Parts: sequence; C-alpha cells; structure tokens
Amino acid sequence: MLDLIIKNGRVADGTGNPLVYSDIGIKGDRIVQMGGVEAEAVRTIDARNMIVAPGFIDMHSHSDLRRFEDPLDEIKLRQGVTTEVTGNCGFSPAPLSDRTAGLLKAYSEPIMGRPDHDWGWHGFSEYMDELAKQKFSCSIVPCIGNGALRIAVKGFERGPLIKEEMDRIKRLLSEGLEAGAMGLSMGLMYAPECYYRMEELTEICTAAARYGAVLTTHMRGEGATLVESVREVIHIAESAGIPLNISHFKAAGVKNWGDILEQAMEVIEDGRSRGLDITCDVYPYTAGSTSLPALLPPWSQEGGLGAAIGRLRDGKTKERVRADLLREHKDWDNPMLDAGWGRVCISMLNTEKNRPFIGKSLSEIAKSSGKAPVDCALDLITEENGNVTVILHQMSEEDVKKVIAWEDSIIISDSLYPAGGNPHPRVYGTFPRLFRKYVREDGVLTLEQAVKKVTFQPARRFGIDGRGLFKPGFIADITIFDPDHIKDTATYENPRQYPEGILYVITGGQVAIETGKHTGIRNGRVIRRGAQGGQKNGCL
Repeated sequence: MLDLIIKNGRVADGTGNPLVYSDIGIKGDRIVQMGGVEAEAVRTIDARNMIVAPGFIDMHSHSDLRRFEDPLDEIKLRQGVTTEVTGNCGFSPAPLSDRTAGLLKAYSEPIMGRPDHDWGWHGFSEYMDELAKQKFSCSIVPCIGNGALRIAVKGFERGPLIKEEMDRIKRLLSEGLEAGAMGLSMGLMYAPECYYRMEELTEICTAAARYGAVLTTHMRGEGATLVESVREVIHIAESAGIPLNISHFKAAGVKNWGDILEQAMEVIEDGRSRGLDITCDVYPYTAGSTSLPALLPPWSQEGGLGAAIGRLRDGKTKERVRADLLREHKDWDNPMLDAGWGRVCISMLNTEKNRPFIGKSLSEIAKSSGKAPVDCALDLITEENGNVTVILHQMSEEDVKKVIAWEDSIIISDSLYPAGGNPHPRVYGTFPRLFRKYVREDGVLTLEQAVKKVTFQPARRFGIDGRGLFKPGFIADITIFDPDHIKDTATYENPRQYPEGILYVITGGQVAIETGKHTGIRNGRVIRRGAQGGQKNGCL
C-alpha cells in the first residue's frame, strides 16, 4: 500500500516539456510510481484542474538563521518553496572567529536578521550540525560566504592578504566544503570583499573548484560598471575552472537601462560560446533591497560597521563621505545616486523617532525634515547604529522581462530578513508573482518554462540530487497550485501578506501545506554536498 497518491493532476515535471495528465504514487519520502497509479493508498489527493509540480527551489535567499527563529518557515512553504539555498552574496553565519564575531554579526544583521539563538559554532561544519539538530519544514542547502571567510581572518582591514591569511582562508573554505557546503558565494560590492584583489579571488576560487563547488557572485557593480563587473567574474571563474552563477542579474539605475544590460548579456553569451558554465538568477521585481550602510563608499567601511559610524560622527570625514555619495566613481558603483534619491525607500528602522520614515523615500524624508537627501541617509545610519535597510526602485520592467525570459536564468527571491519594518514584498510573494504576472498576465514564459526555472534548473545548477524533477526514486517534494488563481498579495506598502492559489505543499512525502494552511509538519533537511538523495542529508 502506498502512503499517498496524487490523482488527476496536470503534471509539470520540471523538464519544460508540455503538461501531461498523470498520477503520482508516494511511499515514505519517495516518488515510487508515475502514470496511471491503481494501487491503494493511505490517502489520496484529487488534483483535478490543478498543476502538480516539483517543490520549488529558491536558489538565492538569506534564510541562514531563520530555521532557529521560525522552523515552520510558512513564508516560503506557502509560496510552494520546499528547498532554499543560503549563504549568498558572501554572507554566511560561519566560519566564526572569536576575535571578529561581533563584526560578522553586525555586518549580517540587516540581511539575515537577529535571532535569539546563540551562535554557538565556529567552523562551517559546526554551523551545519547545529542547523541539522533543528526540526524545520523547508530544506536548506548551505553555501559558504567569502565575506564571512575574510572577516574571520582579516576583519574589515583593507589591503592585500599576506600568505598566512590566504592559507587560513583556503583552509576554512576547504573545511566548509568537506563538511558539505554546496558552493562558495561572493559579495564583491560589499566591504570587506571589495578589498579583495582579482588574483586573490582567483586563488580562493581555484581552491573551491577542487571540490566541485559552484561559485555564485554578487558582482562589484550592477550599474555603470555592470559590463566590467561581468567580465571580472567570468575571468575569475574561467581562470579558476569553476562553474559560475551571477546573482540577481540586473542593470541598476535609469541611465543604465537597455543598452548596458544587452552588452552584459553579450559578454555572458560570449563566455558560454567558449564552453564556460555560466548561469544567472533574477527576482521578478523592479526593486532591490539591501543594507543602507552597505551603500557607503568602500573606504569608509574599513574596520566594520562601528568604524564606519564613527567616521560619520566626525564632521570632516562625514563631509568626505557625503561628497563621494554625490558623484559617480570609476572603481565602485554608487547605487543611491544611480537610482535617484526618490527611488531609495526606507524599509526597516528600529528607533521610535525614525519609525515614521518606514516606507518613505529619501526625497520625501528630506522634504519633511528640511535636509538634503544624502544627509538624511547619513543621519539615519548614525541614529540607527547602522541597522537600516532600504528598497531601491532601480530596474526597468523591460530589462527584468529580458532576463526572466533568458533561457539559462533562474528565478529567486533574494529574501532578506531584517528585524521589523517592511521587508521587500519578494519575501512573501516571489514565486506566485512569477506565475501570476510573467506567465498568466504578460506571457513572458509558458507555465512549463516557469516551473523549470524554479525546479530543475536550480537543482541542476547546484547539483541537488533527487529534487527538481518527477522521477521514481526522487524525493517527494511537490507543489500543487491553481494556475488560474495563483497570485501574490504582498505589496511594497503591505508586504507581510501570504499568496493565494497554492493548495498543497508536500515535503518528503508528507503534507506540510493543505488548502493554504500549515499542518505543522517539519520534514525539512540540511542537504549537504556529496551526501544527497536522502542518504546523509536528514536532520543528523
């Protein structure tokens, strides 16, 4: 007898092939039969008029600490997501050095949140073991952040790595990859990673390539320096012999829309024509989100967040920072200037005094306060001790559509979890939005193509075995949704709203979401490189 049969559904199997009518038989945590399943089962779900797809894989999130705070992970499950890849943009909670632990925590808080759980680990292996002790609903694929590696060894100091520092970074990286981290991520826009030299990055990536790891990178620039930034990461990947994924690929800033994106796409296609393994990911929104202090000039962030705030409290140094934010630079992008002050909106603040500014642009705050927008930004960083996140409305809809339609692009949420405030609506709405707007309304993708971009393609990119397709023997992670009614309800004004139209989400053969409600099932796993398919990737 089977444990579960899903009958009468229209199956999108993850390959991109046309929908087929098929039953799916499940025993334990595995798919065991496809086609016309006539066996008896403990339970049968009638998926008539529904789409039955593999569980969605969010290949780029910042949920590294969420499992400790919110093990049910309803935010992602109710979008149909059954697996998340974490450790992106160079951010990861490990490795952790006693000397620089405070720097890493302050650096990460606007991105990964501030859970009450004690960071009782040092190495990446210990972090994954601590994760695996938890009982949670959505599986996690951890990557190791290059920013965390550098902070553990050198803090926020500028300058080249000496041999002993490079050796230690490579040793920490090797330990993490041997423990099962799936890949290495870089966040070259952010301090302290922007202090790396290209040859240092190549050496680190060469070490990662020996383990068969994937490199996923937030580039140095996504605006005026987009093309040069694409060339840099392709050069690093080609020199190191490592597969490359470009994170949240975009052209940021009004003056960079159109032609610059096309040029960057041509550079990627040229790399592919030479046989390089290059993909990119994209979120289905025209706004991004990040920490406000991360947008300060790189030189001003040396020494970490506390040192940067100290510089803003010094009148002469603050004036230098201010001047840099009011002009363009050849060696780093200035995202606030590129976007325009009216397109930079505050999404999270902690103090009662400033909380009314949540949801307002820097231009609006400037108008009400009688200060220049740049001064509003710098004062908020100081008054909030750096714990400020922003939403930047910086991309064009046409550019977003081009990247979504690109054959090798993968759909992601890039979800940030700052404490309080209004998160980006992508945290709650990414995957339903893809099917509502870009499939049903705009026709940018077929339904089958969209399913492939959130199932098989991310599974293939990270080598996540046993997921992302429907095959006998694969893990029974399944999402069942109504194609005519699936939609996001999260908005910039009211982002904490769950989507509609996703009826069932099954994780490891058990129903975790039923008619849009969480059943309490916590069947998620820590998926480790080299220990997949349910062999060693359970809650160890």
